[in-house]
Amino acid sequence: MDIKEFLEYMDSGKRITCGSEIHECMHWLSQEALRLTAELNGSYHTPQEIRALMEQLTGRPVDVTFNLFPPLYTDCGKNLHIGKNVFFNSGCKFQDQGGITIGDGSLIGHNVVLATLNHHLDPRYRGDMIPAPIHIGQNVWVGSNATILSGVTIGDGAVIAAGAVVTKDVPRNAVAGGVPAKIIKNIE
Repeated sequence: MDIKEFLEYMDSGKRITCGSEIHECMHWLSQEALRLTAELNGSYHTPQEIRALMEQLTGRPVDVTFNLFPPLYTDCGKNLHIGKNVFFNSGCKFQDQGGITIGDGSLIGHNVVLATLNHHLDPRYRGDMIPAPIHIGQNVWVGSNATILSGVTIGDGAVIAAGAVVTKDVPRNAVAGGVPAKIIKNIE
């Protein structure tokens, strides 16, 4: 299975059966991501070197305006799409197999978790996974230690408060916080 076939399958939202070809491909890609993130996180790199490593990790160009303060952890990388003028603060953990898109001008705070996979609820199939993408709009600010779960869309201009656990979509220009996150107010 090549990367294109893998991404098409993951983007379809179909169940990933434990031990299947797609599941094995996930493990292979995870090993590559672990190697690249170990290199990224293991010593100092200039912003240009960080972008070059991120291009290897994602398999696509990363805009010159992208900035990252390592460490960064991901178990895939190939389904991570990063806009322009995006900043990742240190300690972020992205599970991007199900697809993560981060829009232009977005700021991702310390230790943010983006998780795009759920395990099957039926204990007989607990090793199976269901992917669903996370979409973060433009000019979004995700506060430190927030967690955004699979299938969630964050609208343009929204703010996710520090420590929030986002289980449902957040509309544009809204501030969401709490566990589970709820709309606190709208930005005028």
